[in-house]
This record gives sequence, C-alpha cells and structure tokens, in this order.
Amino acid sequence: MKKIFLILVVVPGFMGARAQFVADYLKAADTYYKKGDYYSAARYYEKYLDSKGPKTKPDNYNPYNVKPAAAAVKGATPSSQLAVYNLAESYRQLNYPVKAVMYYEQALSYNNNQLPLALYYYASTLRALGKYEEAEKAFQGFLDTYKTDDAYANSAKSEVLNLHFIREQLQRNDLQLYTIEKQGAAINPGGANYAPVWLNKNTLLFTSTRTDDSSKNKPFLNRMYEAAYTNGDAQVNRIEIPQGAGIHQGVACLSTDGNTLFLTRWSIVNGKKTSAIYTSKKQDNGWGEPVLLDALVNTPGYNAQQPFVLADGKTLLFASDKPGGSGGFDLWYAILDANGKPEKAVNLGNTINTVNDEQAPYYHAASGTLVFSCNGRTGMGGFDFFFSKGNLDAWTTPENFGYPVNSIKDDIYFTSRGNDKNILEDVLLSSDRSAECCLELFSLKKSIPVEVAKKDSVPTPEISLVKEEPKVETVIVLDNVYYDFDRSSLRQESFPTLDKLVSLLNEYPTMIIEIRAHTDNMGDEKYNQLLSDARAQKVVAYLISKGIDKARLQSKGYGATMPVAPNKKADGSDDAEGRQQNRRTEFKVLGK
Repeated sequence: MKKIFLILVVVPGFMGARAQFVADYLKAADTYYKKGDYYSAARYYEKYLDSKGPKTKPDNYNPYNVKPAAAAVKGATPSSQLAVYNLAESYRQLNYPVKAVMYYEQALSYNNNQLPLALYYYASTLRALGKYEEAEKAFQGFLDTYKTDDAYANSAKSEVLNLHFIREQLQRNDLQLYTIEKQGAAINPGGANYAPVWLNKNTLLFTSTRTDDSSKNKPFLNRMYEAAYTNGDAQVNRIEIPQGAGIHQGVACLSTDGNTLFLTRWSIVNGKKTSAIYTSKKQDNGWGEPVLLDALVNTPGYNAQQPFVLADGKTLLFASDKPGGSGGFDLWYAILDANGKPEKAVNLGNTINTVNDEQAPYYHAASGTLVFSCNGRTGMGGFDFFFSKGNLDAWTTPENFGYPVNSIKDDIYFTSRGNDKNILEDVLLSSDRSAECCLELFSLKKSIPVEVAKKDSVPTPEISLVKEEPKVETVIVLDNVYYDFDRSSLRQESFPTLDKLVSLLNEYPTMIIEIRAHTDNMGDEKYNQLLSDARAQKVVAYLISKGIDKARLQSKGYGATMPVAPNKKADGSDDAEGRQQNRRTEFKVLGK
C-alpha cells in the first residue's frame, strides 16, 4: 500500500517537472529567437519538439553570422505549430536549407492560415537546394493564395524570373571555358572565410570566423587574417589589430600607400546588426586602434560597411542604408582629403542601385569595371555578382555575370588580377555554393579561345539556310537565334542567321513565310504564349528593317504547344536537352 501511495505521489510530481522542462525549453527558444540568436533558438525548439513527440536528432551546426529576425507571425497559433515554423525560420536565417526545408514542409502540413509566409520561404529554400521546378510551383502557389500586394508578392514574382534565368544559365554553351575551385583547407578550414583582398602578389587579406588558439573561447567571431602563398601553399596568420569584446571586424581594404587599413566593424544586439567603417594606422608591431570615420560616411542611426579605395587613393566606395538612396543598402562613394578624411559622400545613382540591396563594391581598374553584389535584380538567386562600365558620374546598366561566376546561393566579395581584356582571367570570390551554411573562398578562371590567324586560316564557305527553294508547308528551324532573358528583344548574336533569311527572301522574292516562336514547358502557359508571340513579332520587325515587304511576313507564337522533343525523361526528371530543342525559332513557307 505504501509503494502504491509513493507511486501516486512521485508520478504526478515527475510529470509536473517534465512539463516544466518542456515549458522552459519553449520559453528559452522564443527568447533566443526574438534576440536573433538562431543557433540557440534552433537547439531549444528541437528540444521542445522532441519532448512533445517523435525524437529529432539535431545535426552539429556552426553559424557564421546572425541576421535580423523575420516579422512576427500574427494571430493565435498553437505553440507546437509555431515552434515548428520558428525552427524552420531559424535554420533559414542560419543559411542551412537542408534542415529548414523539412520543418517548412511540416509547418505547411498544418494548413494554418496564421503562417502566411511559410509557403514563400519554403519555395526560396527549395530554390537554394537546386529543386527549381518544385520551387517555381511553390512560388506560383504562394502568389495564387497570397492576396497582399507587398514586398513578398513582388519578390515571389522576381523569384519566378530568377528560376527561368537559372535554367537558361545552366545550359550555356561556353561553360567549358570556366574553371572554379574551392581554396584548400588552410584558407577554408570551416566557418566563414570571405572578402578577399590582394595586398601584394603573394599575400591575401580576408575575413574569417575560424576557431584558432587565440579565439577558441570566442567562436564564430569575425576577424581578419593574412595568407602568405609560397609555391601554391598558404600560411595563414591572424592580423594583430585591437578588437573589443563582442565586436566583429573584417571586410577591409588597404590605402594605396599601404599605411591605412579601412575596415568594417559591427556588433549584434537583440538580433540587430549595426555596422560602421573605421580606419587603422600601420604600426611597427601591427595595426593601431581603429578610429570611426566621420558622419559623412557613418550617418548616425544607419549602417556603413564594405569599404573599397580606388587606385587614385582619393575615392572610397562603400555600402550604406543611409537616407538618400534607392532603398535597402546602396552603393556610395566618398571623396577623401590628403589625410583620408571624407569631404563629401555621393550615391552612385539608380542605374546601379535598386530598392533592394547592393553591397561589396569592387573596381577593376585594368578594365574600368565596377563589380558588386545585388539581390534585387534577375539572377541565379540570393546575392549575384553584377558588373558595370563607366565612371563615378555615369554607369552602364549592370549586367549579371551569369553561371558559373554566380550560383543559386549567395555570391558576394570579388577581386580580380585579370587584364583589361578579361576580368575573369584570375578571380578570387566568396560564395556559399558548396556549403550548408557559410561563405568560402574560391578561385575562378575563364579562358578566352585562341583566334586562328587570318593568314593561315582556310576560308569558310557561306552556308545558306537551304540548298534549293523550299516547298510550301516546309518548316525550317533558324539556328542561333537568341533573345534577352525573359524578353522578346533580339540579341546581336542572332543577326547573322536572320541576315541569311533576308538573303533567302531576296533570292525568292515571291515567297511568303510565317515566323514561328516556341518555348519549353517551363512557366505559366499564358505567359509562354505571350512571350513567344512577342519574339516572333521582333523577328518580323528585323526582317522588315532589312527591306523585306511586310506583306510577305506573318508571325505567330506557339508557346509550349508544339514540342519537338520531350521536356521530361521517362522517370519524370527534367530533360534539359529536350527543352533546349523546344525553345526555337523557325519559319514556315506559306506560299510563293
């Protein structure tokens, strides 16, 4: 009887204690989540969910940076459902899509209208994992159900364009010209390693969160390191520069005389990152205490980061979210006096800057090219590298470097030792393309095909589109006709083929043809139809501009309705070669 009584007393006590542990796990997780400590939040959300149901074994994971928390989910949501969603968000913020995706899937299974952004973030996570078709369907599903016209809706529309761009880039015919390799273990031992700057021919400055003897008790803190290369091997040492408790610093550049270091310093308080640009003077035993640049660069209440000094030594490029820009982080420049003090700060303008973020400016003097990273233009996803020609007062429209310079993840911080003809001849860049979490350093080289000297070459005979006059109803594919991505405008590479068609029509002056444009099955049916119509009309317009009578020309877009090859393989996977054949322009002889 005493034993039974003891059990009756102990079991409720045990259950009460367990319930208290569960509540404490959730409280701790929510607290860390609100502070932006997503690593700790993820651990405690997993503990909480483990105690509520089937066990989930968390993987070892080391974040390299902390980002602001997403907007709070409104309305009453059951604790466990919100915990799952917040756990997915934590792993997304930690750039860990492998873990995030399964928790988003679980959150979506609840069909809870109090989690309206779950499908949006699930789609972005699928894209980061290279699941392009699934990602596009998820973004379309989000747009079908999300009726608010806001930044999320606009971003989802942009993501659909990005997915089209990605598939086009992965099928480029010049990929064999590129070589990209991750730097070795001395440079990439773990954690984040990024923002490369060549100090001289054999010495590299970069930022890292690696754990070394001097930082083993303070992991995941950003510090500056120097790599000395000898016969291809790198000897890495931490740079001696004062760094206060809880302060991150890095993303630096050196003045032209080598005596002043411009660097970014930042801290994270309650999930909010605050950054500013400092200078440090060279000393006999290292570098002096960093000094804050004045308010022309570091506007109070806003952020400045990622300095780059031009070769003239008088111009500082940087990124800032200060007022006077287009939105988000913009690129700016400051004019420096003889002492390195800013005299004025000027926004680079809306040719370069968008409502989203432009960051990490770099200027390649040999080719006169501005390179920067942006997450607000059509690209591979996340931050992509873009380039623009010009000067501080006038820039050309930025162009995406495309794949494989860019990846489906974040590509940010670029430096080149290429010549004036080939900026991609010798590049170091940072990207998280092959990591679950962190930016790493990669080398990239693009070779330029050697041109055969004209005096030794064998003349290539002109190849016509047909050997004889084509019969009525004949359909002929026009090879090498290209359009700007997701637009109807013809690219210059298309003109030789179209000029051959002009010659054919002049040779047979009574021939009447229909220009026909086709797409693959990617994207919305209505959209593909409109795009193919517009492209066929552009070809007709080109032919008319070359003197062909418009009465002899008709145009029609067929979208994806007339494939000549499978868009998918027998097992249901994507058939890239088949889709490439389906994306074509052709003409059909209607009469003579």
